[in-house]
Amino acid sequence: MKVSVKVPATTANLGPGFDCMGMALPIYNIITIEETVLPGTGIEINVISEDDTADELSLEHIPMDENSIIYKAVELLYNSIGQTPSELKITIHSQIPIARGLGSSASVIVGGLLAANELLGRPADEAALLSIATEVEGHPDNVTPAIVGGLVLTSSEEDGSIVYRKLDWPQEWNLTLCVPEYELATDISRSVLPKEVPISDAVFNAKRLAMFVHAIHTKDSKLMKLALKDKLHQPYRMKLVPGLEKIIENLKHEENVLGCVLSGAGPSVLIISEKNNLDRIKDIVKETWADLNIKADIYTLPVENNGAQIINLD
Repeated sequence: MKVSVKVPATTANLGPGFDCMGMALPIYNIITIEETVLPGTGIEINVISEDDTADELSLEHIPMDENSIIYKAVELLYNSIGQTPSELKITIHSQIPIARGLGSSASVIVGGLLAANELLGRPADEAALLSIATEVEGHPDNVTPAIVGGLVLTSSEEDGSIVYRKLDWPQEWNLTLCVPEYELATDISRSVLPKEVPISDAVFNAKRLAMFVHAIHTKDSKLMKLALKDKLHQPYRMKLVPGLEKIIENLKHEENVLGCVLSGAGPSVLIISEKNNLDRIKDIVKETWADLNIKADIYTLPVENNGAQIINLD
């Protein structure tokens, strides 16, 4: 039996929603798990990348053995029903840029879980899948939108359960995703964050997150401009993303730009705007990074309202 799952990329944090907000985007990984019939073959993991520049080094966070995050997720699911995975062939068709702040690891975890769940006859419901995925990933802001789609507020509770609510993204607001050519490992991006922050910074982000939610519901552009600010992670990560400070400064002069935020841990950048000045936004980003000899792919994307989907079952 073979199952394939299509999983969207995700962008997390969105400014003030550090570790508790994420959004699915229409870039996909496809994860296939196949039960092999030859006993003793163990676990085989293959990665097929759509990116011609991707090499073994760029895929190092997906080991090709039992140490892989995808195997760990599958093993947890099997163990939850008293079983152990044996002969499985796992293939990852990778279209989501790796180590760019777009949830590539979350997509692999989610795809592996959903495929294995199908192979086992769906013993795990959505709540169980969310809990297992978060246990492997470490936080729910990427795995939740990867599973359920859309823009999501999400929280990992003390008992391991995941609470989430979906918000409707205003169609009037455009998303411009800017993906630089270089990688930034999440553990490096996490390492620059302080263990403690001033209470004034925590209060600042609480206010901005409340503004964000209200701005989404009311489509209030002026409020959203205030909401897309952060003091918990972006100021510390700025030095890891060359040109980001200059991009933000240059975009301030564009009246239709609501804000510019890091996508997840970076280095990708998400720009939120209204009306049709998308070419101007792209030119500003390209020119700013070009001055630093940084190449980038820039896309205008809608929100992906569908989460992970099974696309093949035989």
